[in-house]
Amino acid sequence: MTKFTKDHEYITADGTVGITPYAQEQLGDIVYVELPKVGQKLKAGDEAAVVESVKAASEIYSPVSGTVTAVNVALSGEPGLINSSPETDGWIFKLQLDDASELDGLMDAAAYADLTK
Repeated sequence: MTKFTKDHEYITADGTVGITPYAQEQLGDIVYVELPKVGQKLKAGDEAAVVESVKAASEIYSPVSGTVTAVNVALSGEPGLINSSPETDGWIFKLQLDDASELDGLMDAAAYADLTK
């Protein structure tokens, strides 16, 4: 079960967060990723990371409240993983959720597809 935000982040059932294929297409070639710190506490909507592309810099927001438990250090050397596989190798960070019910306020795949038409 993957949920989506209006800002084009996704979060999976295990708390993995990244940007959607749509978002990476809009950004273009990603050249740098500023990752959050492991142990960082985030509230839903907090800025968690920054992704820079040849076009622009874009903030990545936490879809829900929680604590960062892991970051994708591979992105430091190879930020283009977000372009090549945003939903697998290009994940950005993982969260331990404070309240799983916050996921209910996010969009499912069908609603997100409608948003990006």
